[in-house]
Amino acid sequence: MENITSQYFRTAFSNELTKKKDGKYIFNFPNISPQFFKIILRFIYCGKIDLEKLQGPDILKLLVTADELKIQRLVICIQEYLIKHQHEFLQQNPTEILEAIYLRETFTDLWNYCFEEICTKPDLLFKSDKFINLKAPLLELLLKRDDLSLDEIIIWNSLIKWCFSQHPTIQQDVNKWNKEEIVIMERTIHRFIPLIRFYHIPSADFVTKVYPFKEILPKDIVNNILVFHMAPDEQLNVDVQSPRKPKCVYDSVIVGNKHFAIFSNWIEKKNESYYDVKNVPYNFNLLYRASRDGNTIATFHAKCDNKGATIVIVKIANSEQIVGGYNSLYWNLSSAWKSTRDSFIFSFANKDNLQSAKVGYSNGDESSIYSGNINYGPLFGGGNDLGLSVNNGWYRSYSNSYPDVDIPLNKFKTDDYEVFQVVKK
Repeated sequence: MENITSQYFRTAFSNELTKKKDGKYIFNFPNISPQFFKIILRFIYCGKIDLEKLQGPDILKLLVTADELKIQRLVICIQEYLIKHQHEFLQQNPTEILEAIYLRETFTDLWNYCFEEICTKPDLLFKSDKFINLKAPLLELLLKRDDLSLDEIIIWNSLIKWCFSQHPTIQQDVNKWNKEEIVIMERTIHRFIPLIRFYHIPSADFVTKVYPFKEILPKDIVNNILVFHMAPDEQLNVDVQSPRKPKCVYDSVIVGNKHFAIFSNWIEKKNESYYDVKNVPYNFNLLYRASRDGNTIATFHAKCDNKGATIVIVKIANSEQIVGGYNSLYWNLSSAWKSTRDSFIFSFANKDNLQSAKVGYSNGDESSIYSGNINYGPLFGGGNDLGLSVNNGWYRSYSNSYPDVDIPLNKFKTDDYEVFQVVKK
């Protein structure tokens, strides 16, 4: 049987000051229920534990108890169980769980899991009624995250809501604040100001939702952001934070979640705000990545042929530009040209600037899509509007079946490309 020890008891038994009676050690644990202590003793002596009979809150309390008694093997075991089998409990109680595990160094696995879940699905916390009860250090840690998947203006609005909740007697109308109220709110928000990426809040939102709180913001920040929006050609001597980069749920190393929402809108020919990251109607399954699977046309066809609709995403070397295309039909080795009006090609001049996107749909001619052969990979349009060949690599000859979307002419070097199968949910 595995040797399971408690550092707490090991230290206590070696301490001459530990209370004894009739040759027995006496311990007083007012915060540990007999039920939990029985479970822990069974684990120490038998190496067995049955967590299925316990509800989520009790499992969390048991975890804290195991940590206080320094039974590291049990701490690991309970964390694994919570993550694998108590997903719903963890999602429904984010504030309680974060506060229970905060500053406990041995809860690394659960801590990382909870933060990653919140960053990927921030509504779990930010739309919860209990968000306003979150302790300031925990909120600060969250706002530091690069992978927090929220628009910056929503983060700002949530922060303001949290600040008001800390001082419920302060009125919501900022124009009616007195000097004392301004000082109180300024002190409350001060620690969070460096964590808000103001330059990535759209100008209209800044004017209507941020600027009204100018009395509690550093004047230099307000002035610089006004210049940034009103005189974009003016050189600012400030370090502009990069935008947040949420973890991509679609297994892409080239683009992020918001790109897939845009692709969904293009596929259904909707306006670019119809779908967002929360209601994407497609599964995008990674079929092929050149850097992972081998950058050959044969491998592309082996991975992607006869898989139905796909989207190809290409990262151009020595730039932030990405290009690609959507094939609403399929790839194979039949050397056939096919007609469709549902396919498109696209370009982002800067992949981090979603406003730089351009899309062009097929005109429906007989050469909308070339299915491929041993010498050709993905090929869009009779003018080789965007294609990959053995001889040329990635290239564009001229616009024929699709409008010009600023894909580079002739051959161009790439860092990587990916192909995703597109399946309606």
